[in-house]
Amino acid sequence: MENTIKKNPIKVFQCGSVKAAIWVDSKVLNNAVVELHSIKIDKWYKDGDDWKNTNTFNTEDLHKVAVVAMEAYKFIRLQSSEQNNES
Repeated sequence: MENTIKKNPIKVFQCGSVKAAIWVDSKVLNNAVVELHSIKIDKWYKDGDDWKNTNTFNTEDLHKVAVVAMEAYKFIRLQSSEQNNES
């Protein structure tokens, strides 16, 4: 049996029903440890008593997608900027 460690996102931004979750993973590249970020954007909705999510958006959702995407981008860029200033 394989041991799996479930990681949580390092940051989540939400605008209405649209959420952007930022995940980080460390890799060794050219003998240096680097952090690689990935972003998952989805929309949450209720179907009866159950919460579900989708990565399909309608026209009215697009401004919310843009807002959470920009916040995620700024968060990652500010974080990498702070790390570069510490070096």
